[in-house]
Amino acid sequence: QVQLVESGGGLVQAGGSLKLSCAASGRTFSSYAMGWFRQAPGKEREFVAAIRWRGNNTYYSDSVKGRFTISKENAKNTVYLQMNSLKPEDTAVYYCALRSRFCFACLMDNEYDYWGQGTQVTVSS
Repeated sequence: QVQLVESGGGLVQAGGSLKLSCAASGRTFSSYAMGWFRQAPGKEREFVAAIRWRGNNTYYSDSVKGRFTISKENAKNTVYLQMNSLKPEDTAVYYCALRSRFCFACLMDNEYDYWGQGTQVTVSS
């Protein structure tokens, strides 16, 4: 069992920055990868970024490459998403997710076993 709690969302103007955090508790020793997804109203949940729990492999969607950075602190069981140069189209609820077993790039939401409640990010134009 794993619990994930996101924080750091809010309202920001276009071009601004936010940093999201995801704190994991429980059986985090079983984690293989952690990812960020987002979902805007009326749209499907979308992959944003992922990182291997061990190692430095990171993966990003094309829409956020060069603007967002995923990172982690293993000792704190925490992953982060630094979001720069935010655009109105980045507005969504952002979710943290954990994959407990092997995955390659871990791009698909059905590859993840645990999910947080989400944190709202709103970017004004």
